[in-house]
Amino acid sequence: MRHLLNTLYVTTQGSYLAREAEAVVIKQDGEACLRLPIHTLSGVVCFGQVSCSPPLLGLCAERDVAVSFLTEHGKFLARVVGSTHGNVLLRRAQYRIADSEEPRASIARGMVIGKVSNCRVVLLRAARERPPGPEATELEAAARRLAMILSRLESPRPLDEVRGIEGEAAQVYFSSFDHLITVANEEFFFRGRSRRPPVDNVNALLSFLYTLLVHDCVGALETVGLDPAVGYLHADRPGRPGLALDLMEEFRPFLADRLVVSLINRRQVNASDFYKTESGAVMMDDASRKEVLVSWQKRKQEEIQHPFLGERVPLGLLPYVQALLLARHLRGDLDGYPAFFWR
Repeated sequence: MRHLLNTLYVTTQGSYLAREAEAVVIKQDGEACLRLPIHTLSGVVCFGQVSCSPPLLGLCAERDVAVSFLTEHGKFLARVVGSTHGNVLLRRAQYRIADSEEPRASIARGMVIGKVSNCRVVLLRAARERPPGPEATELEAAARRLAMILSRLESPRPLDEVRGIEGEAAQVYFSSFDHLITVANEEFFFRGRSRRPPVDNVNALLSFLYTLLVHDCVGALETVGLDPAVGYLHADRPGRPGLALDLMEEFRPFLADRLVVSLINRRQVNASDFYKTESGAVMMDDASRKEVLVSWQKRKQEEIQHPFLGERVPLGLLPYVQALLLARHLRGDLDGYPAFFWR
């Protein structure tokens, strides 16, 4: 099993990353403030005005450490990786299935089943944690609706129908998301998912964490030799990592959404940490972004019993494990793709 390594997130504007022997050195105003051995890192994520030296990019490419560049507010810009690895036969199998309606729909259905099931568990856990009342009742009702949606996925469905069911489930799930939040409603409220741009504090947190999760899923797929761009649930679009978006669906509810709710309910983030731009987009300030990144790293260190492997796995390795299982299915070693189910 692969070891969980750290991801280096650089948010301080004006930072310069350079190579020093086998280490990454972060410099600010010409002074080195941090050194990290390259073998301890799985990736580097640079936010805003952060630059890297060519020798460092070469070292990262050589050691399979992806370097991603995002805007200061978390919008993806570019990703620098080394040579493509992995068995070409695996990618050919991936492409063949992507062009075949029935097996493609089968994989997509498994991923949607995992996502909807995990959304349902999030709602049921929140209902048990709330005192009896309208909020708990609404959460339980939404969980029952998700159970009914899951029953429609028990038998094979055409791909377009699978996508429609996934959209219906997302609508039910997010219609109750506001009941997961226990702090004052005027500070943090959720009226619906808004992506580009996020128009409230909760959506700003969700979008930021989803960006981090996509980064991890892209890295996991590349590690096992799959092409992150060619997916099964999401349609192909230039520049979009369709398979990474597919893979992350199972992890959104318990890995990203639960962390957002926890940060808000524990008051680790406050309304004063957010501001609105002229375009109407809501953004986090630098201090809150660092707080979220620290919590994200800690969350990834937690372990869980993997339902298919029967082993304890750090949450941060789940994208890699699922990418590996997907690769085994595409090779023909597994009859079906075993989605991840949170219990």
